[in-house]
Amino acid sequence: MTSESAPVRFDTKIAVLLRDDLQTWQRLNVTAFLVSGLGTELPETIGEPYADADGTGYLPLFRQPVLVFEGSKEVLKSAHSRVLGRDLPRAVFIGDMFSTGHDEDNRAAVRAVHGADLDLVGLAVYGPRNAVDKVLKGARMHP
Repeated sequence: MTSESAPVRFDTKIAVLLRDDLQTWQRLNVTAFLVSGLGTELPETIGEPYADADGTGYLPLFRQPVLVFEGSKEVLKSAHSRVLGRDLPRAVFIGDMFSTGHDEDNRAAVRAVHGADLDLVGLAVYGPRNAVDKVLKGARMHP
């Protein structure tokens, strides 16, 4: 179904920044984990539930696109510093989380490392469009 209405421009942005040396399965896994954190804490990012023509219901999704970017380890480190400085809602995924099996171990892996020393492989951020753009400086759109 197509719509003839004008495109919607959001004042906010949901973005995921992935380290550029991840394998494909890792990129998908990290993206899924990161955006789940935003959706649970920021109800304003979630739209209304879906239903098909038969009346079968489906879970609500984000109300706006999620933009996915990539960058080097250094770009992620800089983005992490900027997101903290701007105090924007964020989620992180670190390399050690690939070897854990559940949420409790994931949280323990992050808690064991000082923020400046995190081995970041992914970062999600939500906020005003311009602020998110500044956080992502140096990153490029994921191909």
